[in-house]
Amino acid sequence: MSADLELTLTHDGNDWVGRNADLGIHVKGESLGALDAALMARLAAMPEWAGRRVTVAMRFDNATIPTWIRQYAAHYFNRLVELDLRAEAASHA
Repeated sequence: MSADLELTLTHDGNDWVGRNADLGIHVKGESLGALDAALMARLAAMPEWAGRRVTVAMRFDNATIPTWIRQYAAHYFNRLVELDLRAEAASHA
């Protein structure tokens, strides 16, 4: 499955953070579910994404974790999420 959108994923000590500087996306959530909900709301407000199904690749920024653990992080921190913004757009109509 290919991604429509990519985010850099980090954790700031309190929240999961997803960013795509090129598109001006910066979302946060206490849990990954909360992050997904914040991302859905953000994308639903953007005309180019609203009302679509969007596959999002979230790639963890390994530079934010200690060097010794990076060898284990490649598969653990990356996510591929499919968001259905059609329902989100309908709830705001």
